[in-house]
Amino acid sequence: MRSYSFFTIILLCLAILLVDILSFYWLQSITQLLQSVFLQNFINIVFWIFSVGLITAIISLRLRLQIIHPYLNQLLITSLYGITIASFIPKLIFVIVISILYFSNYVFSDEESLIVIPMIGLFAGFLPFLTICYSIFRTLYRFKVHRLKINFEELPLNFDGLKIVHISDLHLGSFRSRYHILDRAIKLINHLEPDFIFFTGDLVNNHAWELKGWQSVLKKLNAKTGKFAVLGNHDYGDYGKWKSDERKLANFESIKYFYKKINFKLLLNEVVIFEKEGEEIAIVGVENWGKPPFKQYGDLKKALKGIEKNPFKILLSHDPSHWNEEVKKNTNIALTLSGHTHGMQAGINIKSKNWSPIQYKYKQWAGLYKHFNQYLYVTRGLGWMGFPGRLGMRPEITLIELHRQ
Repeated sequence: MRSYSFFTIILLCLAILLVDILSFYWLQSITQLLQSVFLQNFINIVFWIFSVGLITAIISLRLRLQIIHPYLNQLLITSLYGITIASFIPKLIFVIVISILYFSNYVFSDEESLIVIPMIGLFAGFLPFLTICYSIFRTLYRFKVHRLKINFEELPLNFDGLKIVHISDLHLGSFRSRYHILDRAIKLINHLEPDFIFFTGDLVNNHAWELKGWQSVLKKLNAKTGKFAVLGNHDYGDYGKWKSDERKLANFESIKYFYKKINFKLLLNEVVIFEKEGEEIAIVGVENWGKPPFKQYGDLKKALKGIEKNPFKILLSHDPSHWNEEVKKNTNIALTLSGHTHGMQAGINIKSKNWSPIQYKYKQWAGLYKHFNQYLYVTRGLGWMGFPGRLGMRPEITLIELHRQ
């Protein structure tokens, strides 16, 4: 998990406090409709106990971040993240809606506005609260299989109909040892009977200890031909504070070694060639390559050395921005598979209409993209990070079938 500065945390708490003060001000227009003074006081007291308690918990956790066990630390952060989002956004919407209605009221009479406007404001805040709760308790682990077929002129005829399962961003620490949940995803994957399984990074949130107990679970993944993986930005331990460089390196080596335990080939700026009746395809994997502040460990030139003339290449690269910067136009790589964005775990997917706030940071953030005869697929990820919910961005398993055009 990333560690935010104390100044950033204070700004967050001030924003929460400001919204709570405004919410409390407008809440009085609703509570005054109650005849019971006891009930009015009870609501007011509970409101401020929750508000002060949340702010105190956020500041206390930041101050004690380094002395809490990493497992408990991660649990507390994600829990507070969920509570903060579920509280802050509905209150903010409530304040905005009720303020607009009161200060630009041309519809209701003065008498009607005392009742109708507070009710509209309350509904406007309560609806997103229910939606956020739904994303946390209902859709977080509702795995969805996305199926697509892509036609290539360059695909060797003997590989026509090749089936690939693409998964990414497991973030196993977020599952908190609830192995049975991921078992459901593994059964879905194995039922697809893929030739290849490709995993495009972020196995953990930060630490190798997150992998405890997962070997027996992930080893169940079956592919007819092979299972391959690359590293994501979270797999290097760059977001933790380490007592020494040696400990960080040991953590990193443990994460890399875990792939051997689950029978995945980890591609570190390298390539594997598959031959079938005299025809070949190349599976290329690079280490994480992202735009700053993300580090660029990936070395595509090194990975492609000696296979420039191979007619069909599949690239595994965690960050989709790599495709824009180094892959398309500069190489003849037919298909690139990426993850990283999670689709921000929130957005809208209605048939061909897709939207998420993450699109203002990444040009390619979810789904299939094409540039002439080159394709990029960005998965929405299988796990989660930070906010413990998924709204309109269900955890994804992707089945890609390759066909000769």
